[in-house]
Amino acid sequence: MEAYFDNGATTRVFSQVKDIMIKVMGEDYGNPSSMHMKGVRAEQYVKEAKENIAKTLKVEPKEIVFTSGGTESNNMALIGSAMANIRRGKHIISTRIEHASVYNPLFYLEEQGFEVTYLSVDKQGMISLEELEAAIRPDTILVSIMYVNNEIGSVQPIDQIGALIKKVNKDTIFHVDAIQGYGKYDVYPKRWKIDLLSVSGHKIHGPKGVGFLYIKDKTKIHPLILGGGQQKGMRSGTENVPGIAGLGLAAKLIYEDHESKISYIRGLKERFVRQVMELPDVKDNSGEAPHIASISFKGVRSEVLLHALEEKGVYVSSGSACSSNKPAISGTLKAIGLTKDYYDSTLRFSFSIYNTAEEIDYAVDCLKELLPVLRRFTRR
Repeated sequence: MEAYFDNGATTRVFSQVKDIMIKVMGEDYGNPSSMHMKGVRAEQYVKEAKENIAKTLKVEPKEIVFTSGGTESNNMALIGSAMANIRRGKHIISTRIEHASVYNPLFYLEEQGFEVTYLSVDKQGMISLEELEAAIRPDTILVSIMYVNNEIGSVQPIDQIGALIKKVNKDTIFHVDAIQGYGKYDVYPKRWKIDLLSVSGHKIHGPKGVGFLYIKDKTKIHPLILGGGQQKGMRSGTENVPGIAGLGLAAKLIYEDHESKISYIRGLKERFVRQVMELPDVKDNSGEAPHIASISFKGVRSEVLLHALEEKGVYVSSGSACSSNKPAISGTLKAIGLTKDYYDSTLRFSFSIYNTAEEIDYAVDCLKELLPVLRRFTRR
């Protein structure tokens, strides 16, 4: 049996998404900037994708800018808004459990003379609203807080955070990395006072290499990519029409019968966690997200267990896919106060609608078989 439990890293593409991308590449392959009918047809795919996405967020299509994915969306949001608002201040607020595509741009901005305040989190990976309120200053130009953490699945109260930011400083821009949250939850940027919101296609059964950034109308932000002025100058370069068409359709499909989809995924997670917690020396670090389970297995290195599971056809991650191939200890696991016994013994299991209860049971059976053997050979 094969059990793919690394949906936090990437998801299997919806078959309808694959079909529309093949059609665009094979038949409607025009450049959307061209004036002939091939170009007009390509432009229609871009327009329709914007409309599909805007409907899911209850925003205007003109507020959607397509990017190459979540990393570019986060870079554009952080660097673009910081540089555009530098005259108002140079103070930024974020957290200690952000994705690398947020904290690395923040490190870059610090090198450019910006000051960044990093909010702490509790053992559940949640920020303190009181700490956030105390950190906001008259010169705070940007707050960037992840909706759903990609490693442990903690879910921040974005609606409360947005209201708080605007109450303390109405001019502060609020950016949300919603890459693990979009498609799992309803997201309402207008209601939640969000100015910038990042999303990636391949987390919602869409294609890799495409994402979008929601930019609230009249938000001051500089483009990072300059050229032919596509997308009203916000992101130059010929649009990735097959990818955009696939993303737009994936966004529409993921929110159809949404409550049923998420209930099913949450049921799989709960079934897995319930069974795995019956095993000895196991710790559950999971947050509220329906699709992410973070489990620590004392006495076994995560990399060793990952590959042992892989040999049995069970695919998981040792954290963020973007950093799981690096030996550094997870900043998120440190931030939630995990003890050293569990630092290098944690795996992420992430689920989707394509998983089954049988796969869950098979993975747990594999763990029951592997853990005693691996612990016996672990050097203490």
